[in-house]
Amino acid sequence: MPTYSYNARNVTGEAVTGVMTAENYQVALRRLEEQSLFPVRIEEGVEHVAIAGVRRRIKAKYLTTFYSQLSDLLRAGVPMLRALDVLARQDSHPALTLLIRDLREDVAGGMGLGEAMRKHPKQFPDLVASMVTAGEQGGFLEDVLARIANFSERQDELHSKMVGSMIYPCILVFAGGAVITFLLTFVVPRLRTQLREETFNVMTHVVFGACDFLRYNYLLLLGVIVLVVMFYSALSRTEQGQRMLALFRLRAPVMGKIVTMVAVCRFCRILGTLLHNGVPILQSLRISKDSAGNPILAEQIEKAEESVRKGDTLARPLGESGLFPPDIIDMIAVAEEGNNLEKVLIQIADTNEARTARQIDLGVRVIEPVLLVTMAMVVGVIAVALLLPIMTMGSSVR
Repeated sequence: MPTYSYNARNVTGEAVTGVMTAENYQVALRRLEEQSLFPVRIEEGVEHVAIAGVRRRIKAKYLTTFYSQLSDLLRAGVPMLRALDVLARQDSHPALTLLIRDLREDVAGGMGLGEAMRKHPKQFPDLVASMVTAGEQGGFLEDVLARIANFSERQDELHSKMVGSMIYPCILVFAGGAVITFLLTFVVPRLRTQLREETFNVMTHVVFGACDFLRYNYLLLLGVIVLVVMFYSALSRTEQGQRMLALFRLRAPVMGKIVTMVAVCRFCRILGTLLHNGVPILQSLRISKDSAGNPILAEQIEKAEESVRKGDTLARPLGESGLFPPDIIDMIAVAEEGNNLEKVLIQIADTNEARTARQIDLGVRVIEPVLLVTMAMVVGVIAVALLLPIMTMGSSVR
């Protein structure tokens, strides 16, 4: 049934806006007249207008809790409107409370929950709205919400795992860089005046050269850093630049395999979850493409969608992309033949997400000692470069 957004005025002349579902334009017009509203504008489709206080994206953990609690209430037999009222009264997050109240008003006006979620694309991606719509149509909405909560929790956990794993190495790099910069800009210049040039060795010349570069060319260095940041920012705003950066992330040494596997697991989980909830495969592939998070992978999914539309299998175009490991392609091919693709895709995501998490832990454990040893070597070179001339001067005095 089509959805219409409208602007109207009531009998007192106040402006009223809203959304309704109706068989056609004339029915929507008649419903407004029955409510004593004088229409100013009626357009088919949902107008994506952010309500006050919900312009920014709500954190995933709050939305995950919302999905889980709504699923529990519906499974316990609580009607939809009352369940939304209960969740709105919790006041766990101000923006989430406003969002739930807006969903409640739309549902009370005759709109489905999935269609109401489409009004807030920043909070509810197309993946969530499509799954909720399929659950409403199939009569298993509480199961869909539980799966969405589980899916969101796993994605947030994997993202937090990657971010958290990089905190300590970043602190090491920042602290080590600060210490080395302090030595080269403050300590080394003061000791340099106390040393005789004939006692300098190769390491001493290298250290003093680095010291002179930082002291007299720091503006040039800052300018280069600013230009690199500006170039990266400008490149990331263009479609071609985003594609280049995405390709670099997928092909980068060491981290490229992890980034690729994270994107593949995300695609498999999204596609498997959608298929498990009754969404047709072509629509599922379209949603998976938009939610993949990588333009290179999205291009390959789009090719796979065209291939499936022509009657071909899903495994063949995915295998030709070169992004999916051979074992995953074989599992998808066997699952298509056995007509249990949704179960196998979720199994692939579970297995490889756990494997990727272990690889991240192992990589961080390797990076930490490498960074420590590297910084120790740099500081050691600086110390040796200064101590050798001092020792040479001491021996000549004796």
